[in-house]
Amino acid sequence: MAIVLVIEDEPLVRDTIRLSLETGGYEVIIASDGREGVAMINNNEVDVVVTDLIMPEQEGLETIRIIRRDHPKTKVIAISGGGRHVGTDYLKAASLLGADFALQKPFSMSHLRECVAECLARK
Repeated sequence: MAIVLVIEDEPLVRDTIRLSLETGGYEVIIASDGREGVAMINNNEVDVVVTDLIMPEQEGLETIRIIRRDHPKTKVIAISGGGRHVGTDYLKAASLLGADFALQKPFSMSHLRECVAECLARK
């Protein structure tokens, strides 16, 4: 069974994604910020990471940079609903850092599951 790490600081969003992916047949582990997420990926065999970009402690862009450096084969899906800085395109930056998919919130859970499946097919 594929393992998906969900890094999201908003509990409702995190739980919704977790439940949707579990329903889709994936094992899901969760983290509430990038630091916790990096620790989880360092201690678990993770196939796909779904990470928010705007979070406390360590934001998603730094998290993606670390994942690409330390776990280059792990697939990454970036998600974001915007940002604190007007005019900054976080999703584009995530793609430039190596995210396999970049999804604008709100997105459908079926679309997220399709992106996870595509990531796993590319492994």
